[in-house]
Amino acid sequence: MEEAARSLILAPAKAVNPRMKVVIKYPNWYEHFQGLGFSLEKEPALFDGLYTGTETRDPSGNQHLQPYLGYLIFRYFENLKPGGNGGGWVDTGGLPTMDRYAEQLWLTLFAKAPEITLFDIRQITRPVPSNLRAAWQDGQTSFDFDAMKAPIRLADGATYQPNMFARAAGVTFEQVDRFLGKLGEPVGVKSYKPCHSTGEDFLHNYVGMCGVPMDLAPEFPTDANMVFLAETARFDPDLVGKIKAHLMQGKQVMITSGLLGALQGKGIESIVEMQVTGRKAIVKDFRAGWGPTVEAGSEMVIPQIQYLTNDSWEEVSALDETNGWPILHSASYGGGTLYVLTIPESFTDLYHLPVAVLDRIRDTLCRDLSVRLHGPAEVSLFAYDNDTFIVESFRDEPVDVQVWAKNQTTALTDIISGQAVPARPLPQSPWQRVSGSMFEITLPPHSYRVFQAQR
Repeated sequence: MEEAARSLILAPAKAVNPRMKVVIKYPNWYEHFQGLGFSLEKEPALFDGLYTGTETRDPSGNQHLQPYLGYLIFRYFENLKPGGNGGGWVDTGGLPTMDRYAEQLWLTLFAKAPEITLFDIRQITRPVPSNLRAAWQDGQTSFDFDAMKAPIRLADGATYQPNMFARAAGVTFEQVDRFLGKLGEPVGVKSYKPCHSTGEDFLHNYVGMCGVPMDLAPEFPTDANMVFLAETARFDPDLVGKIKAHLMQGKQVMITSGLLGALQGKGIESIVEMQVTGRKAIVKDFRAGWGPTVEAGSEMVIPQIQYLTNDSWEEVSALDETNGWPILHSASYGGGTLYVLTIPESFTDLYHLPVAVLDRIRDTLCRDLSVRLHGPAEVSLFAYDNDTFIVESFRDEPVDVQVWAKNQTTALTDIISGQAVPARPLPQSPWQRVSGSMFEITLPPHSYRVFQAQR
């Protein structure tokens, strides 16, 4: 498609009008582009701009895309062509509820997309069926189905009864406009996905759904302190050398079990003596550090990983009767630390991990961010560089979470309501002393809250 773009699109267009701007719109399945002709390595430089398909529709639909993708894919494409990503593209297809349509729109805006295209005129002018009103709609949710369909009084005193998808988009945009200009630039845990790579497909979005703000880039982020690497990074033939160089600077790298297996025999053994055995374990009980045994929401299948005793250390363990397996593992190298995160065979089992396990993973990955999340999965954190952040729940029921903040944050201000959330001291333990503040937040189903940190 690179040659087709040059000879069939760009050259004829520029021949007619040299000032013409030609933009390439990419679909949402970015992990699989290399198998269908798209080149994220060559095409962004050829075209005058990009446009991003941010639609995720029903996560259980035939694409199986998690809601967080609507945010992450825009940020990834922005890193492909900084300043050249024109906006997000959302359609009305495959909706389990109307909330899902609104979520796609505001996630695109949380990523700081400069504009959104609503596809298409036929879709957005069709009536909203009543069966798209979710069961949780009576719970003060961010998207209000009944308010969206409420009559509108016109200038001549008449009323209009809205019933089109366009009105749902309008209500969503009006709400986000109240705070979007107060958000800084998005920040997150740096991760590296080389062009034309695949492996542990779309895993970064599952991690984002577990409360870790992700920032995906096509180059190894040498400027970051913590770097997260999934199996896609194996497509870089110099990856082990880059990991070593990063660790020798006293920095941290977290790799997944999938990447560990892919790097076996390719030099990873010179950093840590660990091996993905090919055997599996069925587990439900876990222990984080010196804490008590905690139970997952369901049994899950994990790869069995072996390591040399005292060469590296388990920080979170999965318990298998009288045996056990590492879930979060650490190894010192030079002045830095390599972490290995075991990924369940089914990625959605990440959502069933106990809160204590998720908290330990987030504390490790998000140590350089000014805020981090504690609580169950399917709650996401969107952080910005001006001490603002958004917490959003994708759960079907209300949820209580904690936000841990650094830098002596004394209170949080809810930007939408103006409500102040007071700080509480962080919990301490005999083996760990932590500093900062804690804030307790309640979220209705499929809703978000926007905060400004106060000091």
